[in-house]
Amino acid sequence: MRAAVDIQVPFHDVDMMNVVWHGHYAKYLEIARCALLDQIGYNYTEMKASGYAWPVIDLHIRYPGPACFGETITVTATLTEWVNCLKIGYEIRNKASGKRLTKATTTMVAVDMATQTMCFESPQVMIDKVTAHL
Repeated sequence: MRAAVDIQVPFHDVDMMNVVWHGHYAKYLEIARCALLDQIGYNYTEMKASGYAWPVIDLHIRYPGPACFGETITVTATLTEWVNCLKIGYEIRNKASGKRLTKATTTMVAVDMATQTMCFESPQVMIDKVTAHL
């Protein structure tokens, strides 16, 4: 499963060199992740209603090129694992040139909200949602 969103880099996300400050990339990944979770029908509202929280426990980002003010970037999120955890791979590309600017991954795990315990397998609700959309 894959989702892509276009984002025009706003002025308030860049530093004095006109380049996106590295911390804002996590926000861009979140926007694409929400689009992917919406496709599955299991975004944060549905997660909470099913009794699970899904915190990010790992984030890796590589920045081979800068995103700059005014550019439109395409952020693509691809679901790569969902049985034991929720692992998503990302690419950020300049929309006009297609040049890859960023590559990243996030790993999220299910936490039973009632007991505050981490699950070592994804709950059946997640498996069912993903399977229904394959």
